[in-house]
Amino acid sequence: MAFNKKFNTTGICIPSLHYMVDTADMINQIIDDYIEEGEYFTINRARQFGKTTTLELLYHKLKEKYIVIDISFEAADEYFQSLGALARGLAMDISERLETQGVSESLCKEWQTPVSEEFPLRDFGRKITALCSKSDRELILTIDEVDKNADNQIFLSFLGLLREKYLRQKSGRDHTFKSVILAGVYDIKNLKLKLHVQEESKYNSPWNIAADFNINMSLTTAGIEGMLWDYEQDYHTGMDISDMSRQLYDYTSGYPFLVSRLCKIIDEQIVGTEDYPDKPSAWTKDGFQTAVRMILYEPNTLFDDMRKKFDDYPELSEMIYAVLFTGKSIAYNPDNLAMDMGIRFGFIKCVDEQIVVSNRIFEMRLYNYYLSEDMLRSSTYSASLQIKNQFIHGNNLDMELILRKFVEHFTDIYADSPDKFVEENGRRLFLLYLKPIINGTGNYYIESRTRSMGRTDVIVDYLGQQYIIEMKIYHGKEYNLRGENQLIGYLEDYHLQKGYMLSFNFNKKKQVGVRKIIVGEKTLIEAIV
Repeated sequence: MAFNKKFNTTGICIPSLHYMVDTADMINQIIDDYIEEGEYFTINRARQFGKTTTLELLYHKLKEKYIVIDISFEAADEYFQSLGALARGLAMDISERLETQGVSESLCKEWQTPVSEEFPLRDFGRKITALCSKSDRELILTIDEVDKNADNQIFLSFLGLLREKYLRQKSGRDHTFKSVILAGVYDIKNLKLKLHVQEESKYNSPWNIAADFNINMSLTTAGIEGMLWDYEQDYHTGMDISDMSRQLYDYTSGYPFLVSRLCKIIDEQIVGTEDYPDKPSAWTKDGFQTAVRMILYEPNTLFDDMRKKFDDYPELSEMIYAVLFTGKSIAYNPDNLAMDMGIRFGFIKCVDEQIVVSNRIFEMRLYNYYLSEDMLRSSTYSASLQIKNQFIHGNNLDMELILRKFVEHFTDIYADSPDKFVEENGRRLFLLYLKPIINGTGNYYIESRTRSMGRTDVIVDYLGQQYIIEMKIYHGKEYNLRGENQLIGYLEDYHLQKGYMLSFNFNKKKQVGVRKIIVGEKTLIEAIV
């Protein structure tokens, strides 16, 4: 039997054509809390976070009760050449929407009267008043890709018109749209982030009437389960839906594009390969890890945009580098431009008032990005590349040998380096040493719960097996013992018997090397450099 549904990562997701998470509750909440209340607001979320799909779902739900004017500024650059062009372009768009939603012929004809050439925006506002006062249904205006021209004075004038009519309607002196919904990456209330520095007079956005949009648009584990259940009803793969949903959420934190992309890779690129000849073999933990490796090395618009944003905001790149490699705890400050941009673009988030990378996929991709800048000139990378076959026995990594060889290399090259150099670069050097050994076969990521505790736990996934390596700066025996106990706790969480510790010790009397520690039924391998 042939099925037409697919996982979709481009354009609008359509329930009849695509496997997608049921967002009915979110759509109803937006309608109840914002639209029914007559709010004007902006759905500002990162790229490929489901904004356009949300507007489409809202359109189909709202048109049962309202006239919905749905517009996009995606390809409307010519509208912003002049106020007249904008008024005529919007009038033409609205005319098309009215004709398709059962508006009376007389009202459509009245709307189609030409816009005044002398006062185009004022006349456009008059036409809105006439339309909204004479219509038998209230009107909703939605505009997608609204920040394509957010640094344009003509756009600001248009927002000013909407604001003026909103305020006059509130006081009973005008008729206008019941609700206006803008969608884009930027919060239009903070237009200063898009305008040129010299344009100080435009820093106060006319969109300050807008309500804060606080709806969580990240996908949930339960939502992902529902999507996979729909897929399973069609294909009967026998997958563990609960476990697969948890893995998808753990790696993406519910970022819609990443969830759909991983599913699409499994379904369309992994199924039918030599290792995964059919769907049941692909929708497994091993198949999922293969999809993770593939997404980490593929070019796509989301990751391309990330690199561009780092070029535009080097302070953002420097901050994320510090979080990843130095273990620094960076407190969130809403007035910091780099932080604000990082959250706006979806690269970082605030957890317990600290900055962390938004999800595991981003984190792994960013590690690869930063380490790639060092690989060609790094003696650490070259050292492990030359002997990487020593560390692989069948499907297993000899992690103890990796630590021993790293200690030898580190001692030979960096033993006399200043403490500050080691503290800031130790993690990076070990990851550079590890990368060529697992490259193309395994993945690693950082356990986020430990990054702000003066230690960093690296989780390595290699051919279905996991290895936990705790990296930390040595701060005395008591601290070290606490670290051992915490590592044992993580071994319990991951159902492992052996764990690894890498301690950067600045004590002049330290004993460099590798030792084995037995704690109950657990074995810890500690390397000290």
